[in-house]
Amino acid sequence: MQGIWEFFANNILTQPAYFIGLMVVIGYMLLRRPWYEVLSGFVKATAGYLILIVGSGGLVNNFRPILVGLKTRFDLDAMVIDPYFGQNAVTAGVMETFGRSFSSVMILLLIAFIFNILLVAFKKYTKMRAIFTTGHVQLQQASTAFWLILFAFPTLQDPLILLIMGLVLGLYWAVGTNLTVKITQDLTDGAGFAIAHQQMFGLALFSKLAEKMNSGKRQSKKLEDMNFPGFLSIFNENIVATSILMTIFFGAILLILGKPYLIEAGFLGATKSFFFYILTTALNFAVYLAILQLGVRTFVTELTNSFKGISEKLLPGAVPGVDCAVSYGFGSPNAVTIGFLFGALGQFLAIGTLIVLKSPVLVIAGFVPVFFDNATIAVFANNKGGVRAAMLFPFIAGLMQVFGSAFIASWVGMAA
Repeated sequence: MQGIWEFFANNILTQPAYFIGLMVVIGYMLLRRPWYEVLSGFVKATAGYLILIVGSGGLVNNFRPILVGLKTRFDLDAMVIDPYFGQNAVTAGVMETFGRSFSSVMILLLIAFIFNILLVAFKKYTKMRAIFTTGHVQLQQASTAFWLILFAFPTLQDPLILLIMGLVLGLYWAVGTNLTVKITQDLTDGAGFAIAHQQMFGLALFSKLAEKMNSGKRQSKKLEDMNFPGFLSIFNENIVATSILMTIFFGAILLILGKPYLIEAGFLGATKSFFFYILTTALNFAVYLAILQLGVRTFVTELTNSFKGISEKLLPGAVPGVDCAVSYGFGSPNAVTIGFLFGALGQFLAIGTLIVLKSPVLVIAGFVPVFFDNATIAVFANNKGGVRAAMLFPFIAGLMQVFGSAFIASWVGMAA
């Protein structure tokens, strides 16, 4: 039985493209759609999610020289805050320090997922209606949760550890995703999904604050409602605005890193133009963002339509919680760029503060928090509070990500 579960978890549950495709198949079968519609829905949903993954992976790789450069160019002995780095470290650490295998993490994931479904099944009493379906995030959080309980209670035996943390994690998924249901419906005009990612509680909090901030006499326009006059009208086009802003942003950082460093690190060929490297990096950002948004448009309609079968036949009123990047297909496309820029500014300011204050812990943000967390916050903040909220709250989040990580690292004894 455990072998069957591990096969399902490794090949479907933690592979979100296939898990989304499976949900589409189940949903359409419950709606008694013809087999060719079921097949078509599976292909479009799975391929669409894979397109999204290509876009998001391209964004990560495009930003890598800057992350590596900031750390190595200036000889910074820093920890990197990134869920993928953390997952790999936790997996190795649990085995080395506690002698526990990764299969225990998969069992914890199963308990948490089942508990999430049960909370939704009994929504009459729990008021929970969202199911966390972002498999790769589930795996990251299950790995981290397993380490946390071992760190806090190293003498506990496996069955009790897995049960306690599975219930806590399942509750976290259900509550966090549920908090994003209403604000996601407002953003997407009732597309029928919620957000299931690292920043669920932050989205709920900042959306509430953005709404309050915009309830006074001086209301801020949403980014999509702004039309720039004259030559500034070029910024009304998302791909143009993103390319120009990223050229300035990447250009400034890459100029600081310098051409000799980029050549030495292998990011730039010795005979290649430094100017065109900067331009290509900036344009690639816009390209990968467009690819990501194409993936969203490709699969989200299939997911929304098919999930009606699950919400009507199996789990009445349920909605799927999906990757935060799905929200980038709604609202203003420029909100994604604004969130990334102001979140990065907040993080860079916080990093500089840690250096000046000679903090025993130095933190550098990975791409997931600097882009996906802050861009998503901006998309939701813009929808509730306009352009001011889209700039302010990612900036605050950037500060919190670095300062908060430094505090936690000091608390658990990771200071140098």
